[in-house]
Amino acid sequence: MSTLAHTMMTAARSADSGLAGPGELDRYPYAETPAADRGAAAPVWEGAEPEMGRMSRRAAGSRGRGLHGQLVQQLGQMIVSGDLGADRPLVPEEIGQRFEVSRTVVRESLRVLEAKGLVSARPNVGTRVRPVSDWNLLDPDIIEWRAFGPQRDDQRRELSELRWTIEPLAARLAAGHGRDEVQQRLSDMVEIMGHALGQSDALTFSRADAEFHSLLIQVAGNRMLEHLSGIVSAALQVSGGPVTGCDRPTEASLTQHTRIVDALAAGDGATAEAAMRQLLTVHPEVERVVPAPREH
Repeated sequence: MSTLAHTMMTAARSADSGLAGPGELDRYPYAETPAADRGAAAPVWEGAEPEMGRMSRRAAGSRGRGLHGQLVQQLGQMIVSGDLGADRPLVPEEIGQRFEVSRTVVRESLRVLEAKGLVSARPNVGTRVRPVSDWNLLDPDIIEWRAFGPQRDDQRRELSELRWTIEPLAARLAAGHGRDEVQQRLSDMVEIMGHALGQSDALTFSRADAEFHSLLIQVAGNRMLEHLSGIVSAALQVSGGPVTGCDRPTEASLTQHTRIVDALAAGDGATAEAAMRQLLTVHPEVERVVPAPREH
């Protein structure tokens, strides 16, 4: 096993145990939020679980969030889940009292949510929740919140359709932009996935898989596609269940990843694209979610 493979697998297990992992794995914090922190809020502050108000006494959690990050997470989840409906006013003083945080933390948190399109702040109107049509649905946090909320099925379908749209093209384009260091990195990811498969280590497999697909999009030579690489990583980490052929560690998935690497090394864009389409083939039990594209 290469040094990179050993490091990544060790770091993945450390992250799974709640310990901070080094290096690349720190870029994939899309682990499922514990059930105790998810969906506990009621539509009104007065009906919310008392524990949700004790943010200043709670540890940062597996994602290492401070008070500001925790409040963004809590409010974001409540908005996306529908517990805070569209046009609901958000009064900073009430939020501060409910979650026992300072006015500064509340103000900065609302600014983050405003940047994501979840809320709007206007003079003489205050801060209100915005409708879904205004949300930045490509924001990784919103992808995560939707994946664990009542919109999870729509989230899975939409993310899968997005991947079908961009990844086969990215694989074809990447074949014309091969660099030795990129080729080696992709090969390393396949090696990591192979070792993880042999050890039934689904966490390491999924993280190496996310790195593989993100890197492939980044080297396609298209800056607009490159902008979507983080979204693909988020999709792979929080898909909420098996949708495509690379969502589960299997020999078939590993084989298709290897085919892609070999095709890129040979500069064969057509084969790389075909292998990516095969890799993204849906499982029979979820065929209704993403139909396989026609072969031309």
